[in-house]
Amino acid sequence: MDHQKLRAPECISLFVKDIWIYKEDTVNGQVNLPFFADGYPGLLFQQTKEGLLIKPHGKLMPLSFLYGQTIQPIEMQLTGPYLLIIFRLYPFVFKSFFNVDPQSINDGCYDLTSFREIDMDSFNDRLLAYRTVDEKIEAITQLLSSLLAQKKQKLDLKIKQAIERIIQTNGQESIHAIASALYIHGRTLERRFIKETGLSPKQFAKIIQFQASFSQLALKDFKKMNEIVYENGFADQSHFIRVFKAFTGETPRVFSQRTD
Repeated sequence: MDHQKLRAPECISLFVKDIWIYKEDTVNGQVNLPFFADGYPGLLFQQTKEGLLIKPHGKLMPLSFLYGQTIQPIEMQLTGPYLLIIFRLYPFVFKSFFNVDPQSINDGCYDLTSFREIDMDSFNDRLLAYRTVDEKIEAITQLLSSLLAQKKQKLDLKIKQAIERIIQTNGQESIHAIASALYIHGRTLERRFIKETGLSPKQFAKIIQFQASFSQLALKDFKKMNEIVYENGFADQSHFIRVFKAFTGETPRVFSQRTD
C-alpha cells in the first residue's frame, strides 16, 4: 500500500490540516484499514472496485462524503485496487461551510450529494474521469477554496483559536486557562465549541491527548510505558490504559505487541 501525507495548499490551509492518500493498484484480496480518533473530521473521496465498507457498522459509503469526529474505533474494508483521498479538516468548518450539525455526524457521515450548493454527481464524475491523483486533489482543492471564499466570514475564529491551543499543548492545557486567555466565559466557550465541532472542549482535548500518546506508542518512541503516561499528562498508568482502550478497543500493551 502506498500511503502519503501532503501539506494542505496555502489557499485552504486555514481549515485543512493535511491530505492523506491511500493507494493500492495490485491487491487482489481484502484490506482492512483501522481508523481511530484523531480530532479531525474530513472529506473523503474513494475510487474502489467494490466500494468502501465501514465496520462494524456494515455501511457502504458514497463516492464523496464528509465524516465527523471518529470516537469509536472503526475499520475501512476494501476489496481489490483502491484509491482514497482524505482532506483532514480542522473541526470548526462543518456548520459554517456545509450547514451540517457536526454533532449529528459524530461516528457518522454526510453524503455530499445532499449538499445542494454543488452538483456533486457531476463533480464525482469529473473526479473519476481524471487520470492522476494530482488532478483529483486539485479539483477538490478548488472546490474547498471556493467555499472558503464564500463563507469564511461565518467561521467562529474564537473556537479556531481554542482548537489551536488544545492541539499545540496536546490537550494538556486546562479549558479554564484557554477560556481566560481568549477572554471568553467558560460556559460560552463550551456552548460555541459544541456547536462548531460536535464535541465539548474537554472531549476534544482528551482525543488530542490520546492521539499524542498513540503516536508515541505506534512509533515505539519510549523505553518504558510510564514515559508515555507522564509525558502526555495522564494521572497514572491505569488512567492511560482506560483512555487508550476506550478509543482503540485494546490495551496499550496488546496494541504494542500486535504491531511489533
